[in-house]
Amino acid sequence: GIIRPVTHRYFHEGYTRALYLSNGDILLSGARSFDANDPWPSRSERNAELWVLKKDLSGPPTPLGEKCSEGPAVSRKNMRIAWARGGAFYMADVVYEGSVPKLANKKKILDEKDLPFQCNVETQNFRPPDEKELTFSAYGYQGTDVMGLDLETGKVVNYSNAPDQYDEPEGIFPDGKHTLVECDKHNRKGTQYIDLYKLALDGSGSIERITHFSDYPGYKATNPVVSDDGRYIAFQFAKAGDPAGVGRGLFVLDLIGYEKTKAAR
Repeated sequence: GIIRPVTHRYFHEGYTRALYLSNGDILLSGARSFDANDPWPSRSERNAELWVLKKDLSGPPTPLGEKCSEGPAVSRKNMRIAWARGGAFYMADVVYEGSVPKLANKKKILDEKDLPFQCNVETQNFRPPDEKELTFSAYGYQGTDVMGLDLETGKVVNYSNAPDQYDEPEGIFPDGKHTLVECDKHNRKGTQYIDLYKLALDGSGSIERITHFSDYPGYKATNPVVSDDGRYIAFQFAKAGDPAGVGRGLFVLDLIGYEKTKAAR
């Protein structure tokens, strides 16, 4: 239960994302300025940019020179990252010149204008174990759907394919067979009434509800991640009306205990 501050050692304007890179350094997304009277511009891709914070917390983070829309994706095997900007996905490697991180081998891997349907896109996860596919959100298509982009062929697969249902991919399981999603299948009322589901990534659309926070009026469960060993899910709860990403408390779900409880029922 120990909380370890990692960005208290220097002045900054706040961050909207923090993801561990495979070497233990932390990829941050945040703006260089923040106005409490007009906070949302700092979260937009016009201002939010990518930084790398050293794991030894020896100094402030280094900017990578790239703006980012919402959340980037990070590899669990190597130093590759992907991010969205201007309706397109980019992929690059974080490399070090001495001790200074920078991006190399940058390339565009998807443009939403080339998709056969209209949507807005956000990167989510490199799909394990081989990481040859990138899961992403297709906001506004059939509600919102969970997609996969083949990084070798460019082929896009719709994994949720659930019209008029909100399905936003979040944490992925280490075997790559399932992803967690924020979903409103239980009520079809939209993003303020979501709970966490487990979606099969086999094209079947098979989905299992994990949490039931929205059964209690005014609450929802959001933003789940899966531990690298696949045993735990960490997520937050929020209240209906809270902006996306805002949480009011953290939970950890032991999946072994969850499966035992489910079997006992």
